[in-house]
Amino acid sequence: MSGETKAPVTLAGAAPDRARYGLVLVHGRGASAADILGLGDALGLPDIALAAPQAPDRSWWPTSFLAPTEQMEPHVLSGLSAIDAAIAALGLPRDRIALAGFSQGGCLALEYAARHGGMMGVFGLSAGLVGTADADGPATDALYGHGPKRFDYTTDLTSVPVHISVHERDPHIPLIRAEDSTETFRKLGAETTLVTAPGAGHGILQEDVTALRALLNR
Repeated sequence: MSGETKAPVTLAGAAPDRARYGLVLVHGRGASAADILGLGDALGLPDIALAAPQAPDRSWWPTSFLAPTEQMEPHVLSGLSAIDAAIAALGLPRDRIALAGFSQGGCLALEYAARHGGMMGVFGLSAGLVGTADADGPATDALYGHGPKRFDYTTDLTSVPVHISVHERDPHIPLIRAEDSTETFRKLGAETTLVTAPGAGHGILQEDVTALRALLNR
């Protein structure tokens, strides 16, 4: 059923009613649902149903995800609704659906998990949490000239696998935000893994693919 589209969600992989698990994939800036579905194909798991929402104009928000909450929140809420639509399109129980995203899509995936929970597992690839509100404190170089955020989530994520990856010098995702996101998920009870790649870069790591395949192949 690859290529079947139910706007704004594209379905691929196994038919949901015959799938062992579902996987929602969320693309990054400048990409598309079709692009991120390639990650699902790369897993080599033919019994997984895939769903990918499409962002308007190929971008979930027009700024850095580090921008002030007042600027970010309307875009975040729209993106979270798109993930809801993708979950609904699969029609599977939420605890049989994993959620993964890259870059902007990874930030959205992590934010969805922190706010709503209930997923089989969550993967933020080259990503970090957007946050719930602006925090006190000045803009810093560590946050690429932006101010800090609050992470006031109350979702129970006990034993939920959460995988976060980032390069040491990612041009879009500050390492400190990935580290703070990891600690936030641990406080919520998640079984959280942070993979840090050396040097500069912004992309999906082999460790990401391996971890995602392992979860869906258990």
